[in-house]
Amino acid sequence: MFGRRRKGSEETVDQLDDGVTPEEQDGESGTDAQGASAEAPAGLPPGPRPDGPWDISEVRDPGEGRVDLGGIFVPGVEGMELRVEVAGDAIVAATLVLRDSAVQLQAFAAPKREGIWREVRDEIASGITQQGGVVDEVEGPLGWELRAQVPVQLPDGTNGVQLVRFVGVDGPRWFLRGVISGQGAVQPETAGLLEQIFQDTVVVRGDAPMAPRDPIVLKLPDDAQMMPDGVQQEEAEGSRFAGGVDRLQRGPEITEVR
Repeated sequence: MFGRRRKGSEETVDQLDDGVTPEEQDGESGTDAQGASAEAPAGLPPGPRPDGPWDISEVRDPGEGRVDLGGIFVPGVEGMELRVEVAGDAIVAATLVLRDSAVQLQAFAAPKREGIWREVRDEIASGITQQGGVVDEVEGPLGWELRAQVPVQLPDGTNGVQLVRFVGVDGPRWFLRGVISGQGAVQPETAGLLEQIFQDTVVVRGDAPMAPRDPIVLKLPDDAQMMPDGVQQEEAEGSRFAGGVDRLQRGPEITEVR
């Protein structure tokens, strides 16, 4: 997860949600000691999304063919495994595993008037390079993305790298990030279905004030069942996930199999 920057301790959540600082509300711009402008360049407004991901207001029936996780609706694909990941008491991300590839989906609040994906890419790239990794910024099927070689420790204790793709799209007051791993990162041309899942995801931002970069909290599906990590569970007869979802785990992650 990337960090959230607060410009001052007196800012309210509403001001952060609007992407407006107190100085801007007063009609004043920040200046340095020499009187020159110290204001950072304004971010660009969110671009068009003709192929998704979608805002809840843009979809007639978000639950059709998708799993309702509260903050997002994720497409259901036969044979996929769906893991919802927990931070404290909150579910903040969903990972869809399909054969030998996976995509993690996480939605965040964003300012009303500007997108944050450009800034987030810079932060992710900086963090990876500081760890000794390698990052390339390329324009892929989902727009600008990062293709990274992230240093990891292998099971035998030796050092290695993991290939990962970071994709992102700015929406109206939200930002959706995807992290593609496995074969879909090693050979991006094989990740078409994961990319379609990302594009067909529906984000439910809600109307409550949120600070930009706060995660949009998710929930378990209504008929999901939890069980300890690594324990198998037979598919529940009559479940709307019949034909795919048959396991749910909880440990570092909560896992549901489609």
